[in-house]
Amino acid sequence: MTSLLDAPPRVITVGAGLLDEALRAQAVPTTPVAWRPPLPGTAEDLARVLADPRRHEANERAVARLVSARPHLVGVRRASEVLGPGVFLHAGPPITWERASGPMRGALIGAMLLEDLAADEHDAADRLAAGAVALRPCHEQATVGPMAGVVSPSMWLFEVRDDEHGGTAYCSLNEGLGKVLRYGAYGPEVLERLRWMDGVLGPALAGALERTGPIDLRWLMAQALQMGDELHNRNRAATSLLLRELAPAVVEAAPSDAAAVLRFIHGNDHFFLNAGMAAAKAATDAARDVPGSSLVVAMARNGTDFGIQVSGLGGRWFTGPAGVPDGLYLGSYGPADANPDIGDSTITETSGVGGFVMAASPAIVRFVGGEVADAVRATRSMYEITLAEHPAFQIPGLGFRGTPVGIDVTLVVRTGLLPVVNTGIAGRVAGTGQVGAGLVEPPVEAFTGALRALAEAIK
Repeated sequence: MTSLLDAPPRVITVGAGLLDEALRAQAVPTTPVAWRPPLPGTAEDLARVLADPRRHEANERAVARLVSARPHLVGVRRASEVLGPGVFLHAGPPITWERASGPMRGALIGAMLLEDLAADEHDAADRLAAGAVALRPCHEQATVGPMAGVVSPSMWLFEVRDDEHGGTAYCSLNEGLGKVLRYGAYGPEVLERLRWMDGVLGPALAGALERTGPIDLRWLMAQALQMGDELHNRNRAATSLLLRELAPAVVEAAPSDAAAVLRFIHGNDHFFLNAGMAAAKAATDAARDVPGSSLVVAMARNGTDFGIQVSGLGGRWFTGPAGVPDGLYLGSYGPADANPDIGDSTITETSGVGGFVMAASPAIVRFVGGEVADAVRATRSMYEITLAEHPAFQIPGLGFRGTPVGIDVTLVVRTGLLPVVNTGIAGRVAGTGQVGAGLVEPPVEAFTGALRALAEAIK
């Protein structure tokens, strides 16, 4: 006690900044601690989950599996080899035609026309409403898809295998920007591009990968982060690195089409996104089904709902309303033209990149709005709701600190901090295409619902 009385005061301030400011005005050194109460109505569930003796070890095991995954691009395959007959995949949690948003409906209509399952858009809509094809979430078939995420049998998919844990994941090929199927457009130019991808791009890439052998995506993504990508809305470096790996083999595999194929990839800075999404899916799937774990293994949106899945809760979805992103709009478009958030591309944030590493990609702020300092703050805040730092993915601007990875439901609820997501913005009306890009917050209900289920699962 004497040492405490004789020594200079050491003051820790918690909560509101008024006390801290008053002491500092009197030249009293303080150590401020950012503290927030848990989200309202969660205290009992939170206490029960935090007291679960399995939780700490389960989370360590789950996040260790996530960060140790070694995804390799091993091939390009037709979706018909992966899907069941009469099945279309879509992004996000399960949804019916009746609840589907404009861009989701547009993409499904376009897929019906692509597959020659309807005479025109009206016939396609009628057939979809009547249940002519089964609609299933991509995530339920080891697949992810950007924006509407619609996958139909004739499309080609990147195939990614996790060499560490043995899992396999798939993602469609990227069409480029503008009026594209994934944003709900289905005009003649959209279908013409998809048919070219079916007849030329897919076979050329499949042949090229037979020649290159597996491509280490973990290594490629780590390099791209050092070069200014954040691997969700900026993939310029990653696309260039992938093109460098593929180009000679494309020339060998498809000499007559090589120029068109390489020109297409070169002209699409987001081409790598889909391969990166499949890599992220393979990594997060490795962390699934660990009893007692509160690690988030999927975040996805279907344009109506935003849903999450948790390692210790199997394939259950916990959802809330998808929000409208806040960001920058193209041309004369504005918030009134925007659809609520859509797409499986939040698998990037779930795996520790994307919006979580905007500090590694200062250029991204010009795309989604804000300042470089905002990007740094966003990344720093994500360390508060994650379980680990990625050993391979590092942020140069933060002293090569590992990226924040492993979203923990309990940390989200305890802090009130929601995962940072940057995203493209789809037009609300089917056929519009992309109208902008920005940031969006997941709904709180998804995380509180998952916490409640974790609490109820404890015996």
